[in-house]
Amino acid sequence: MPWILLSIAGALEVVWAFSMKQSQGFTRLWPSLITLIAMLASFGLLAAAMRSLPLGTAYAVWTGIGALGAFVVGIAFLGESANATRLLAAALILGGIMLMKASS
Repeated sequence: MPWILLSIAGALEVVWAFSMKQSQGFTRLWPSLITLIAMLASFGLLAAAMRSLPLGTAYAVWTGIGALGAFVVGIAFLGESANATRLLAAALILGGIMLMKASS
């Protein structure tokens, strides 16, 4: 169960990062509200997962999911570049997440 909570928390991190970008510096109401709600939910689920998972593992996986997810959303929806160096960096993050999960 803690891994499921952590995965949802990571997905919500992607939601709040994207909606924060859409809020244009918190000048647009709905994206700003979505950002704040997703942040609270993400932190709450991370805290719940940390009851059972080690701090370093939980935090690294949470930030890794958020970073990788934001990277994919940026390419898919915001027209950000997907050059070889950025793709290699994303692969390294994914590898790190997988190693953290395997080590727990």
